[in-house]
Amino acid sequence: MERKVQYAKNGMVATSQPLAAAAGLEILRKGGNAMDAAVAAAACLTVVEPTSNGIGSDAFALIWSAKHNKLFGLNASGKSPAAISIEAVRAAGHENMPRVGWIPVTVPGTPKAWAEISARFGRLNLSETLAPAVDYARGGYPVSPILGKYWRIAANAYSRRAAQNSPEFDSWFKTFAPNGKAPEIGEIWASPDHAATLEEIGKTNAESFYSGKIADKIAESSAQYGGFLAKSDLENFKACWVEPICVNYRGHDVWEIPPNGQGIVALIALNILKNRDFQNFNCRYDDTDVLHHQFEAIKLAFAAGKHYVTDPDHMTISPQELLTDDFAAKLYGEIGEYAAKPKVISPTPGGTVYLACADGEGNMVSYIQSNYMGFGSGIVIPNTGIAMQNRGADFSLNPEHANRLEGGKRTYHTIIPGFLTKNGVPIGPFGVMGGYMQPQGHVQVIMNTVDFGMNPQAALDAPRWQWTEGKNFQVENHFSINAAKELASRGHGIQIALDSGGFGRGQIIWRNPQNGVLSGGCDNRCDSGVAVW
Repeated sequence: MERKVQYAKNGMVATSQPLAAAAGLEILRKGGNAMDAAVAAAACLTVVEPTSNGIGSDAFALIWSAKHNKLFGLNASGKSPAAISIEAVRAAGHENMPRVGWIPVTVPGTPKAWAEISARFGRLNLSETLAPAVDYARGGYPVSPILGKYWRIAANAYSRRAAQNSPEFDSWFKTFAPNGKAPEIGEIWASPDHAATLEEIGKTNAESFYSGKIADKIAESSAQYGGFLAKSDLENFKACWVEPICVNYRGHDVWEIPPNGQGIVALIALNILKNRDFQNFNCRYDDTDVLHHQFEAIKLAFAAGKHYVTDPDHMTISPQELLTDDFAAKLYGEIGEYAAKPKVISPTPGGTVYLACADGEGNMVSYIQSNYMGFGSGIVIPNTGIAMQNRGADFSLNPEHANRLEGGKRTYHTIIPGFLTKNGVPIGPFGVMGGYMQPQGHVQVIMNTVDFGMNPQAALDAPRWQWTEGKNFQVENHFSINAAKELASRGHGIQIALDSGGFGRGQIIWRNPQNGVLSGGCDNRCDSGVAVW
């Protein structure tokens, strides 16, 4: 069903779950601002979309403060345990970083993100802001269609693990499949333990999670199942306020969080693409020339990103060096008439939630949090509802790699919030979640907006593509068949996907600088919703 762009004056919350959008709007109506609403929606998403995120997630945010007339960046991604090492992981029998279990678990940053945003910018206290999420966790809610689909897939995967006598996954089943199976679509699911944990986080401003009772439970579970994460790792964690990075794309500044996030990949690609003026060629978004250049630019951008990006304290080159016009022009010069094979690893899928918030005062938030691959590591801390991420799976066990595993290090991170300004004036937040699809989605929605004049909903609805490996790309089944044929004739391997689940799920809110009217869209590839006031 076709969706229409939404408009509002006093506030707007766009999320991948309508219940979370409603929670954010509830907080706005209680006197909170966009920052309070973002935290409320984010906490709610840990309950109403556990297939993609949880209390044990990482988070990033770009926050436009009307009071300061400035964009702020928050990096709440956690470090690897201090005790972990390449040698220790190999000694445990792994040639590559595993995706499940305790080994890929890094320090979760999401509870600290909520506390930091609330303390620095919020009007309400954290307990008030988390209250809607607590209500959903304790009282339950009906499982929505796409949520139910991915919940069932995860339950089947963990059932295979359980059959291999892996007791560390028992708590996942007790929490998320209490009757031995995933809840059905339309079935009421509740998690009283999740509610109690959220209340504890709110009451202590997240201190309990990092140094109190919750931290003790996490450390105890890690020790019981041979994990490397210790209480001291939690105690030493700090979320970092950072300066966002940007490139100017056809008169608009496109902003991302600096590394260790992969937002720089989107910026490198846009910087390459601005060397070709598609508007002067009267191009449409689905013209072969546009698509060919997008395909080649994203491969070149990933080659640079995957080679250099890691914990910023360990990078051998500054982000600014990767965003110069000279570097972009050099990469653009490598684009020929036919597809080229990249020198970069193949992207892999991931599970993430993104949300956008705005209030009537001009505050706007671009926020993202993730357990990485679906439910993450499969580890749930007993009697807490806390699903732990598996972000450490992206570390390399190659000691020569920039993103090699080391103790106390942040890994290359896939989740990226985006923000758009023009001449120093905020236009608004945007994001497309989903592993390595994210920078590809950012490039597509920004070009749809800036180059092709689409409104937020149309920019999200347009057929998407994604690079998979080598010269190969997947396209959605409503992608232009003529464009697909022409791209194939230029050497691109084109596969038409039957399911759009892997093409990212996004939200956009734009603010009209003349009258302050908000316009927003949400992705039809998920159970999303836009709540307006």
